[in-house]
Amino acid sequence: MNFLAHIFLSGDHELITLGNFVADGIRGRKYKDYPPEMQVGILLHREIDTFTDAHPIVRQSTKRLHKNYSHYSGVIVDIFYDHFLAKNWNHYEAEDLESYVQRFYRSIERHYDLMPKRFKDLTPYMINGNWLYSYRTMEGIQKVLNGMNRRTNNKSRMNEAKEELRLYYDDFEKEFEAFFKLLIQHSSEVKAELIKSYNL
Repeated sequence: MNFLAHIFLSGDHELITLGNFVADGIRGRKYKDYPPEMQVGILLHREIDTFTDAHPIVRQSTKRLHKNYSHYSGVIVDIFYDHFLAKNWNHYEAEDLESYVQRFYRSIERHYDLMPKRFKDLTPYMINGNWLYSYRTMEGIQKVLNGMNRRTNNKSRMNEAKEELRLYYDDFEKEFEAFFKLLIQHSSEVKAELIKSYNL
């Protein structure tokens, strides 16, 4: 899953959310260098990714892209799924999306010193561009895909994937809805187990 889904699946605890958000910047056992609440978020992030990558519904989505985008298909589907979460936000969360993401931005600014360098460098761009809120529109998703393609030195052609999103929009959305219900349940159970194991 991409940023918005990971943040949403963390619940209301700021440091668990922060850990989940920055987990891709923390390798191996380095997670133990962080506060216990962040460790929970990092481990939760890893479990979300493991569950997502192995799930047949997600594989159905990635298969549709594999011919044109090969091993980048999973990254693209993560971005597509964040689009559907943002677009249908009120199905999952009472607080409106704009308020929710602004509250998250304030949280990461408060805890800036706890973030790994990669995310210290990234977050000013995220906040200034309001990435999380922009996911709700096709234009916002195009900007994300453009940025991801630039990071691969234009090798991935991810900037072209909006065409598949347009062509198979309903299929991707149905797959997201079916999968996300399962992911919410799984994440909730894993988070509860982690919190219990850390005595938080």
